[in-house]
Amino acid sequence: MSEGDLVHVRFLKWFLKWPDRMHWRYDLRRLGRDEHGVWLYGSERTVLQRADEPPKIPASAFLTLVPPEGWHVPIFNLEGPYEIYVDINTPSVWDGATVSMVDLDLDVVRYRNGPVAVIDEDEFVEHRVRFGYPPEVVAAVERTASALVTALVERIEPFGTAADRWFDRAASST
Repeated sequence: MSEGDLVHVRFLKWFLKWPDRMHWRYDLRRLGRDEHGVWLYGSERTVLQRADEPPKIPASAFLTLVPPEGWHVPIFNLEGPYEIYVDINTPSVWDGATVSMVDLDLDVVRYRNGPVAVIDEDEFVEHRVRFGYPPEVVAAVERTASALVTALVERIEPFGTAADRWFDRAASST
């Protein structure tokens, strides 16, 4: 894949034992890769589709970072209440121009005014029982959430200024 190519992003939901239900899907433009992973760009015209709901358009441009490993995918927002919204999910899997991962409910956010919070804990607790998340998946989610809180609070890269240059690159190429 090259810079500027479209990447199909697919967040799936865990259903019983297998991830086979669509949660979110959208297409983003590949900006490039660095030591943190592959950076993807979504403009304020990106069409976001959640399950069977009507399509949505984001309030502003955003970046999605697909790390080379790990149980998370951060989204960096140019505007809005969340500066950074990190989905906790199974490790991302690439298949050509499509990247897929299974959303595991728990999210970590850094609000634009600074505080960091873990959100959707109630959904995680409910779904881990209803859908039978294996103990090793639960442990990975909890470890990941804890590590992300620290990284976001301490602004450890890529949660410091790494996204700034990718926003600049996106702006200069549009």
